[in-house]
Amino acid sequence: MDKVFASPMAALEGVIRDGMTVAVGGFGLCGIPEQLILALRDSGAKELTAVSNNAGVDDWGLGLLLQTRQIRKMVSSYVGENAEFERQFMSGELELEFTPQGTLAERMRAGGAGIPAFYTKTGVGTVVADGKPHMDFDGETYVMERAIKADVSLVKAWRADPAGNLVFRRTARNFNPMAATCGAVTIAEVEELVPLGSLDPDQIHTPGIFVQRIVVTASEKRIEQRTVSKG
Repeated sequence: MDKVFASPMAALEGVIRDGMTVAVGGFGLCGIPEQLILALRDSGAKELTAVSNNAGVDDWGLGLLLQTRQIRKMVSSYVGENAEFERQFMSGELELEFTPQGTLAERMRAGGAGIPAFYTKTGVGTVVADGKPHMDFDGETYVMERAIKADVSLVKAWRADPAGNLVFRRTARNFNPMAATCGAVTIAEVEELVPLGSLDPDQIHTPGIFVQRIVVTASEKRIEQRTVSKG
């Protein structure tokens, strides 16, 4: 199976449709599959449910899909850097399923592991737990959270081999390994494609069995909040 595609748009071909659920790796602007997001925008797919830690910023990342009104619902844990997200949510144009950060990571991991649901103490007694089943274990109350299974997962890796084995670089690892496992089809945007067998098996973060498509891109590496010292 040839997993390497010539361009982000080619990598999306045949798997993108209106109304689907897309899991997207990254945290802020760190480790986001930026070129795949651009290709998704250009595909014109709409009514999307986007599962991601956050919605990027107004002019980059998933913020680009908010500008074009292609996202119907966000499943996120942090949304404080995007004014357009705030505007759409406050006006009722955008649905939000607010999820604690660790819970969101575990929901994606569970989806990839074949676990349909799990119990956690996080969110008990808050609006996050409203309407969800509760159960007591050892005298403590827990809330049930459903696993997330996406139609397509988009992730960003540092290195990959033709089999789809992925290595993420430092903090760009963040949500990418969990997102990579929960998609029916996982597409990895990578900075470097290396020969098969050249990756140390002990250093592989996501095994190739989870990855169906790969595309090599050049990253822009934007800075979300630039902080400099006074000269």
